[in-house]
Amino acid sequence: MTAAPDTLFFRSISFTGLAPGPRLIVVGAVHGNETCGTRAIGRVVAEIESAVLPLASGSVTFVPVANPLAHARGERAGDRNLNRNLGPVDNPADFEDRIANWLCPLLARHDVLLDLHSTRGKTQPFAMLGPRDNAGELEPFAHSAKERALAQHLGVSRFVEGWLGTYARGVERRVREGRGSALNTDSRYGVGTTEYMRSAGGYAITLECGQHEDPSSPEVAYRAIRNALAFLGLTTGEMPPSVAAYEGLRLREVVDKAHPEDRFSREWSSFDRLVKGEVIATRHDGTVIVAERDGWIVFPDAKSQPGHEWFYLAEPMARI
Repeated sequence: MTAAPDTLFFRSISFTGLAPGPRLIVVGAVHGNETCGTRAIGRVVAEIESAVLPLASGSVTFVPVANPLAHARGERAGDRNLNRNLGPVDNPADFEDRIANWLCPLLARHDVLLDLHSTRGKTQPFAMLGPRDNAGELEPFAHSAKERALAQHLGVSRFVEGWLGTYARGVERRVREGRGSALNTDSRYGVGTTEYMRSAGGYAITLECGQHEDPSSPEVAYRAIRNALAFLGLTTGEMPPSVAAYEGLRLREVVDKAHPEDRFSREWSSFDRLVKGEVIATRHDGTVIVAERDGWIVFPDAKSQPGHEWFYLAEPMARI
């Protein structure tokens, strides 16, 4: 029997070293069926509490389950996707609003966020990065060098940038064409944990640790936590190595589904390679969507609803 929302609670676990240092927060189960972070956090907490992993400086806060309602149901979301339109609200309309009113102030009290996720399809682990330093209106940022240095020491070799800017361009197109809903025609709908953390003055990485059911995903999450703690100087010991070779992608375009009968040309997976001229999909009216250049398809969603994002296109990242 699924727990009623009013019986659920929010839980965080914090440790503070004797010396000053960075304030790290590690979050799991923002999506309730993505439990690799929850399992990895439990393992690291046990090591800190038993002094197997002493905390030398700074502080770390763990949130094993960010969305207890979705987690209790074993589903991605409770009332809605917590990792969209994230921010405190005066009058909570759903359970995720109530989470936001607890989680966002907690994030803002820290310097660095590591948010642990997994994917529905089988894919190599990868890290989602924020923008380059900029003073723009959408996502101003001043910690790109720190964020990307940490990312290179987490143990993964694929990096993706360009999320919020690409999402915002998709919003502009939906508004211009009069499509979409009240939520996905608001550029803020693209704001999740990492985007909120950057807006609060910190820096953040979303780490996709592999497929939900892949037994290696919790190990990827565990190693990333241990590496982050060591890299930031919160624990002593050997510095984790920087990735020697990597694949870097930049999201450049989001394509929406327009009709229930829009169809992919085949079953695509994230990071499948695209060759210029290759057929990606066909619209219900016969219009063919082809790759305009070599690159990758990312986050394809065959179950997408009309007016919502269907897939993203990516090109090589110039540099990490």
